[in-house]
Amino acid sequence: MYAPERQQEILRLARDGGRVDVLSLAEQFQVTAETIRRDLKALDRAGLLRRVHGGAIPAGRLDFEQDLTERESTYADEKDRIAKAALAELPTEGTVILDAGSTVARLAAAIPPEATLTVVTHSLPIAARLADHPGIQLHLVGGRVRHRTRAAVDAWALRAYGEIRADVLFLAANGFSAERGLTTPDLAEAAVKRAAVEAARRVVLLADSTKHGQEHFARFGDLDDVDLLITDSGLSPEDATGLEHGGGTEVVRA
Repeated sequence: MYAPERQQEILRLARDGGRVDVLSLAEQFQVTAETIRRDLKALDRAGLLRRVHGGAIPAGRLDFEQDLTERESTYADEKDRIAKAALAELPTEGTVILDAGSTVARLAAAIPPEATLTVVTHSLPIAARLADHPGIQLHLVGGRVRHRTRAAVDAWALRAYGEIRADVLFLAANGFSAERGLTTPDLAEAAVKRAAVEAARRVVLLADSTKHGQEHFARFGDLDDVDLLITDSGLSPEDATGLEHGGGTEVVRA
């Protein structure tokens, strides 16, 4: 079977089943996992599939959302580099908001023990990581907790963010682009993200390069709401320049 034929069949299977995984496809087509990954990459670039950890989903599924544990193991090296670069954006003895997200959680884990900060977060995992930090005054925002992301949402969370001002927000997004802005699969989480953006003087988006050009169900802002985007070197210099010109956002490729 030639590659275009195999890719057409992979696309059919993804649309019929809602998802395909690399190992099953490799076994079915009697090729290596690396060959399947190349097929999925080609289909992703064509806008027909969206690559996710271990496989792919049809591009039209704007409400698809990975579980938190699955996201934490995806693109780990890139997320570590982004988190390390984000340390330079921490204020001195200031107030920061940490959004719910796997890359932001890596930043939380990397905050040095000598740091003196006030931290506000609606993420249970991030709060747990920082609860014993000696220099951090931690404020945990309450609300209904979404099981998939372990993030507090709804009226309590919105009210809390409406009552504070922070120096910096470290923001997460499932998709970003100059044309479609900032998106995430869930409306309730989008509302909390929007409230956090409004509560911060400076917004730093931490997002790996695979999220560039992705679009999800709930939109919560424009790229020009972001002062600084920290991503990885998978984002091409040309795309970085386009984002800076299109959204007026500074871009750092870690």
